[in-house]
Formats: sequence, C-alpha cells, structure tokens
Amino acid sequence: MSLESDRAELAQILRTKSVKTGRFTLASGKESDLYVDCRVTTLDARGAVLVGRVLHDLLRKEEAARGIAVGSLGGLTMGADPITLAVAISSSLAGDEKPVQAFVVRKEPKGHGRGKRIEGNFTPGQPVVVVDDVITTGESTLKAIQAIEEEGGKVAFALILVDRQEGGRENIEGRGYPVVAAYTRSDLVG
Repeated sequence: MSLESDRAELAQILRTKSVKTGRFTLASGKESDLYVDCRVTTLDARGAVLVGRVLHDLLRKEEAARGIAVGSLGGLTMGADPITLAVAISSSLAGDEKPVQAFVVRKEPKGHGRGKRIEGNFTPGQPVVVVDDVITTGESTLKAIQAIEEEGGKVAFALILVDRQEGGRENIEGRGYPVVAAYTRSDLVG
C-alpha cells in the first residue's frame, strides 16, 4: 500500500464515520454546521492503522524539515490517546532506529501517588510533539502544551488529525507553535 492510498482510505473512513453535518454546539460553546468525532475513526481497527501510518509519515517529514529529532509525542487525554499510540506503533513497525514514544497528558494532575500530570514515556528537556484529534479554537491543544511545558517539555510542533479551519491553527501558531494537520475541513467536506 502506498501512502497516497492510505491517505485516501483514511479520508473516506473519516467522512463515513466521523464527519457529521447539521447544527451542533461544540465543546467550546460555539455553534457549527460541522461535527467531527475522530474517536470513532481512531478507535476503529483499520482507522487506527491508517492514522498511525499517515501521521507517522507527517511526523518524520516535519522532523526532517526542521532538523530535529523528536523523542516522544502525546496530548490531552482522550482525543490524543489513540492517535499517539497508533503513531508510536507505526514508528516501531516501520523499523525506525529510535521509534517515537508515547505519553498522555491528564486534564488534571493525578490526585494520589506522585500527582503526575503526564503519564508514559516523557523526558523533560527533550523535543516532543503535541497531538490532538481535532482543532476548532485550539484551546485543548494549548492546554496540553502548557502542561507539557510546565513539566519541562519542549514542544516542537502540533500534529493534528483534522483542522476544522475555524481559527484553531491561527490561535496555536499565534502562540509560536507550528501546526501540521493531516486533513482540513475542506479535505473532508465537499
């Protein structure tokens, strides 16, 4: 399978399972004619494989363009979790010399034990990528970035499955973090 056929197949799964049109109130409180529930795609067996391949390719291309080596990736739980793991698995299956590792950012610090906000394979000081499934305003991505930086992480860029093209990219980039999205609203809605 080629990357182009993977991209096309993943776009079709997103269109069929995740993209809904109508009238919706989003998590931001904003009204929209588009709802994108990526979890039904990222938690689908075939969808997860394709998400891993497509975003792993984007990750490696962006690393090369920026001349950096990312050690791990992760984002705010729940939307980022299946994407993060799919990319890490794809990295290992692709035979990467140093497979990218995965971590999870909790919405709130853990209330017991060590009170960790970030779980998994995260090393302070190492370049990391923040992941999100969908960006609208970019606020959940920015919350994850804040948590990562508070724990000593250095965010290289944001890796997004779907950019709704409603200001999120501009909001994130306006704070100094480049955004790389696999798909945009215009890619998925005719």
